[in-house]
Amino acid sequence: MTEDEIYAAFERNAIAFETLEHPAVFTVEESVGIHAALPGAHTKNLFLKDKQKRFWLVVLPHDRRADLKGMAEALGAGKFSFGSAEDMERLLQVTPGAVTPLGLANTAPGDVRLVFDSAFRSADRIAIHPLRNTATIALEFEPLVAWLEDLGHDVQVVSLP
Repeated sequence: MTEDEIYAAFERNAIAFETLEHPAVFTVEESVGIHAALPGAHTKNLFLKDKQKRFWLVVLPHDRRADLKGMAEALGAGKFSFGSAEDMERLLQVTPGAVTPLGLANTAPGDVRLVFDSAFRSADRIAIHPLRNTATIALEFEPLVAWLEDLGHDVQVVSLP
């Protein structure tokens, strides 16, 4: 799916979202200025691979330290390493710096396991990239999860270390 196709799907499903265009950001640190301009729970997106060669997208609050060992244990994944840029582009159709849960719209169900930290449930909105790192969109968390599930994806929402 393209960004425009995702927006059209949101509109068909009455999922409200707000878009902010901005210069390219590649790290959480570079995106700090966006937080004030677009209120919401901003994310840290980790594209990971486990020892069984399964791919994972783990979404944390932007200010959370990533404890790969603890997350792997909590999720029963064995040991995590970062997935390659080539696998990211092949599976999610995004480049490094633009990783987003919306990339699952471009994968077959089960190809990438999606896990959100449970902290997002208490946020008014979640802020994510729309397949590129030159914009951020903010939308309510539960409609996003429901939309991804409607696409056939199993979405886990768990308290991560």
